[in-house]
Amino acid sequence: MPKSVRDILLMKNSKKITVVTAYDYTTAQLCDKAGVDIMLVGDSAGMVMLGYENTIPVTMEQMCLFTEAVSRGRQNALVVADMPFMSYQSSKSQAIENAGRLVKAGADAVKLEGGTEIKDTVHAIVDIGIPVMGHIGFQPQTSTLQEGYKVQAKTKDAALRLVESAKTLEEAGVFSITLEMVTKEVSKIISSSIHIPTIGIGSGPDCDGQVLVIHDILGLYEKLKPKFVKRYLELSSEIVKAVELYKSDVIAGKFPGTEHSFSMDKTELERLRKEIG
Repeated sequence: MPKSVRDILLMKNSKKITVVTAYDYTTAQLCDKAGVDIMLVGDSAGMVMLGYENTIPVTMEQMCLFTEAVSRGRQNALVVADMPFMSYQSSKSQAIENAGRLVKAGADAVKLEGGTEIKDTVHAIVDIGIPVMGHIGFQPQTSTLQEGYKVQAKTKDAALRLVESAKTLEEAGVFSITLEMVTKEVSKIISSSIHIPTIGIGSGPDCDGQVLVIHDILGLYEKLKPKFVKRYLELSSEIVKAVELYKSDVIAGKFPGTEHSFSMDKTELERLRKEIG
C-alpha cells in the first residue's frame, strides 16, 4: 500500500524523509524498490529529460505524461508532481483544474512554488481535497528570471520573509514545504517553527527530509553540478564506455554471437533451401 500524506506528516520529528525525483517507469520502479518515501515528478524533467535550459518551457501535457509513467512504477512511495510554470498563476480555477489533471495522471499530491503570494491558490486546491507541498527559497521557475542561481535567506530581512512564507503556507494547508538553497541556519529555524515536515535541497542537515534529482545522484547530468549535490555514482562515464564497447563489438563482428541468435529447425531450413534453389 503506498504511503499517504498522513504517513509523511507523522514522520516529522521522528524519522528523516527521503525524496528523489523520478520521471519514467523504470527509474520509478528502482527508486521505489530502494525504499524512498516520496518520488517527486519534478519539472526538472524539462532539463534532464528534454534538454531545456531551465524549467520554464515545461507544459502540463509533459508533466502529466511523466506523472503517469512514475505512478505506474511505484508500489510504496508517495507520488508528488510539480505544477509547471503558468499552470496555476493565472487564477484559482486554473490551478484547481491543473492540479486535478495531475491527480488523474496518478499523483497523490502536487507541488507549487511560491510563498505568501500563493496562499489563496494553495487554500483553494487543498479545499477540494488535493494535498499540496509548498516550495520556497530558490524557486527555479522564477528566481532565475530575477537574480539567477543564488543562495536564499542570507540577510535578516530575507530570512524573516521566508519564515513568514513558511508559516503562511502551513496555515493555507500544505502538508510539507520544500526549502531550496536556503541557508542552513534559516532552514533550521523554519523547520522548528512549523508543525509540518520540511524537505531540504541545498538547505542543510536540519530539515525533516532531503530531496535530490536522481540524475545528480547517479552522475547522469553533466550540464549543471550544484555544490549541494552528492553524486553517489558517475554513471555517465560508465554508460559511454558501455556504448563504446558495443560499437567496437559490432564493427569487429563480435556481436551478435551464436548465443544471441536464433536458428531454424534443420528440416525446415533444408526445405527452404530446396524451394529457393
